[in-house]
Amino acid sequence: MIDIPKTETLLSSEQIFNLLPHRYPFAFVDRVIEYVPGEKIVAVKNVTINELHFQGHFPGRPIMPGVLIVEAMAQAGGLIVTQIPEFPKGLFVFTGIDKVRFRRPVTPGDQLIITCNLISVKQQRFGKLKAEAVVNDTLVCSGELMFSLLDKPGD
Repeated sequence: MIDIPKTETLLSSEQIFNLLPHRYPFAFVDRVIEYVPGEKIVAVKNVTINELHFQGHFPGRPIMPGVLIVEAMAQAGGLIVTQIPEFPKGLFVFTGIDKVRFRRPVTPGDQLIITCNLISVKQQRFGKLKAEAVVNDTLVCSGELMFSLLDKPGD
Protein backbone atom coordinates (compact mmCIF):
# COMPACT_ATOMS: atom_id res chain seq x y z
CA MET A 1 0.00 0.00 0.00
CA ILE A 2 1.25 3.47 -0.92
CA ASP A 3 1.31 6.01 1.87
CA ILE A 4 -0.34 9.15 0.47
CA PRO A 5 0.13 12.22 2.65
CA LYS A 6 -3.09 13.87 3.77
CA THR A 7 -3.46 17.58 3.16
CA GLU A 8 -6.08 19.84 4.65
CA THR A 9 -8.38 21.61 2.21
CA LEU A 10 -8.69 25.29 3.06
CA LEU A 11 -10.77 26.16 0.00
CA SER A 12 -12.82 23.58 -1.88
CA SER A 13 -13.62 23.77 -5.59
CA GLU A 14 -17.08 25.14 -4.73
CA GLN A 15 -15.54 27.95 -2.70
CA ILE A 16 -13.02 28.66 -5.47
CA PHE A 17 -15.92 29.01 -7.94
CA ASN A 18 -17.27 31.80 -5.72
CA LEU A 19 -13.94 33.64 -5.94
CA LEU A 20 -12.78 33.13 -9.54
CA PRO A 21 -14.77 33.67 -12.75
CA HIS A 22 -13.28 30.62 -14.52
CA ARG A 23 -15.56 27.71 -15.41
CA TYR A 24 -15.26 24.39 -17.19
CA PRO A 25 -13.29 23.70 -19.29
CA PHE A 26 -11.03 26.53 -18.11
CA ALA A 27 -11.06 26.15 -14.31
CA PHE A 28 -7.64 24.83 -13.25
CA VAL A 29 -7.57 25.04 -9.45
CA ASP A 30 -9.19 22.14 -7.60
CA ARG A 31 -8.44 23.15 -4.01
CA VAL A 32 -6.28 25.31 -1.78
CA ILE A 33 -4.15 23.61 0.87
CA GLU A 34 -2.20 26.57 2.28
CA TYR A 35 -2.91 30.27 2.46
CA VAL A 36 -1.17 33.25 4.03
CA PRO A 37 -3.45 36.29 3.48
CA GLY A 38 -2.04 38.80 1.02
CA GLU A 39 1.22 36.86 0.67
CA LYS A 40 1.13 33.21 -0.39
CA ILE A 41 -1.12 30.42 -1.62
CA VAL A 42 -0.58 26.73 -2.30
CA ALA A 43 -3.15 25.14 -4.58
CA VAL A 44 -3.77 21.76 -6.21
CA LYS A 45 -4.60 20.96 -9.83
CA ASN A 46 -5.40 17.30 -10.50
CA VAL A 47 -4.51 16.48 -14.10
CA THR A 48 -6.87 13.93 -15.67
CA ILE A 49 -7.06 12.26 -19.08
CA ASN A 50 -10.64 13.56 -19.40
CA GLU A 51 -9.46 17.14 -20.03
CA LEU A 52 -10.31 18.35 -23.54
CA HIS A 53 -6.81 19.48 -24.50
CA PHE A 54 -5.48 15.91 -24.28
CA GLN A 55 -7.54 14.95 -27.34
CA GLY A 56 -5.14 16.88 -29.54
CA HIS A 57 -2.06 17.52 -27.37
CA PHE A 58 -0.84 14.92 -28.26
CA PRO A 59 -2.65 11.80 -29.50
CA GLY A 60 -0.76 8.81 -28.13
CA ARG A 61 1.38 11.01 -25.84
CA PRO A 62 -0.80 13.32 -23.76
CA ILE A 63 1.10 16.32 -22.40
CA MET A 64 -0.52 19.26 -20.63
CA PRO A 65 0.14 22.41 -22.69
CA GLY A 66 2.59 24.73 -20.97
CA VAL A 67 0.28 27.69 -21.43
CA LEU A 68 -2.36 25.85 -19.35
CA ILE A 69 0.16 25.19 -16.58
CA VAL A 70 0.87 28.93 -16.53
CA GLU A 71 -2.89 29.62 -16.53
CA ALA A 72 -3.30 27.29 -13.53
CA MET A 73 -0.55 29.22 -11.72
CA ALA A 74 -2.28 32.52 -12.60
CA GLN A 75 -5.63 31.27 -11.29
CA ALA A 76 -4.00 30.20 -8.02
CA GLY A 77 -2.39 33.64 -7.78
CA GLY A 78 -5.76 35.25 -8.49
CA LEU A 79 -7.05 33.70 -5.30
CA ILE A 80 -4.53 35.76 -3.31
CA VAL A 81 -5.81 38.97 -4.89
CA THR A 82 -9.52 38.16 -4.45
CA GLN A 83 -8.94 37.71 -0.72
CA ILE A 84 -7.37 41.12 -0.08
CA PRO A 85 -10.27 43.11 1.44
CA GLU A 86 -9.02 46.56 0.43
CA PHE A 87 -8.70 45.56 -3.23
CA PRO A 88 -11.53 46.60 -5.53
CA LYS A 89 -13.72 43.77 -6.78
CA GLY A 90 -13.40 43.09 -10.47
CA LEU A 91 -11.69 41.01 -13.08
CA PHE A 92 -7.93 40.71 -12.75
CA VAL A 93 -6.20 39.58 -15.96
CA PHE A 94 -2.70 38.71 -17.18
CA THR A 95 -0.59 41.64 -18.31
CA GLY A 96 2.67 39.75 -18.66
CA ILE A 97 4.78 36.73 -17.90
CA ASP A 98 8.53 36.75 -17.30
CA LYS A 99 11.19 34.14 -16.72
CA VAL A 100 8.81 31.22 -17.32
CA ARG A 101 10.60 27.89 -17.68
CA PHE A 102 9.21 24.42 -18.24
CA ARG A 103 11.30 21.68 -16.66
CA ARG A 104 9.44 18.47 -17.51
CA PRO A 105 6.16 17.37 -19.11
CA VAL A 106 2.94 17.18 -17.08
CA THR A 107 0.79 14.18 -17.97
CA PRO A 108 -2.56 12.69 -16.94
CA GLY A 109 -2.43 11.33 -13.41
CA ASP A 110 -0.06 14.06 -12.21
CA GLN A 111 -1.02 16.37 -9.39
CA LEU A 112 0.29 19.90 -9.76
CA ILE A 113 1.09 21.61 -6.48
CA ILE A 114 1.14 25.32 -7.30
CA THR A 115 2.77 27.87 -5.01
CA CYS A 116 2.33 31.60 -5.61
CA ASN A 117 3.93 34.41 -3.65
CA LEU A 118 2.80 38.00 -4.10
CA ILE A 119 5.87 40.09 -4.94
CA SER A 120 4.38 43.55 -5.35
CA VAL A 121 1.16 45.52 -5.73
CA LYS A 122 0.76 49.04 -7.13
CA GLN A 123 -2.30 51.26 -6.78
CA GLN A 124 -4.47 48.23 -5.92
CA ARG A 125 -4.66 47.58 -9.69
CA PHE A 126 -1.34 46.08 -10.77
CA GLY A 127 0.65 43.28 -9.27
CA LYS A 128 3.34 40.69 -9.69
CA LEU A 129 3.54 37.08 -8.47
CA LYS A 130 6.29 34.52 -8.28
CA ALA A 131 4.80 31.13 -9.15
CA GLU A 132 5.96 27.56 -9.38
CA ALA A 133 4.35 24.21 -10.04
CA VAL A 134 5.73 20.88 -8.83
CA VAL A 135 4.78 17.26 -9.40
CA ASN A 136 6.03 14.71 -6.84
CA ASP A 137 8.42 17.32 -5.39
CA THR A 138 9.95 17.96 -8.85
CA LEU A 139 9.73 21.47 -10.29
CA VAL A 140 7.86 21.41 -13.61
CA CYS A 141 7.29 25.13 -14.22
CA SER A 142 8.23 28.47 -12.66
CA GLY A 143 8.04 32.13 -13.51
CA GLU A 144 6.77 35.59 -12.70
CA LEU A 145 3.22 36.63 -13.59
CA MET A 146 1.90 40.18 -13.85
CA PHE A 147 -1.76 41.12 -13.53
CA SER A 148 -4.01 44.16 -13.71
CA LEU A 149 -7.57 45.03 -12.79
CA LEU A 150 -9.61 45.26 -15.98
CA ASP A 151 -11.78 48.36 -16.20
CA LYS A 152 -15.51 47.75 -16.27
CA PRO A 153 -17.13 48.29 -19.67
CA GLY A 154 -18.03 51.94 -20.02
CA ASP A 155 -15.38 53.19 -17.58
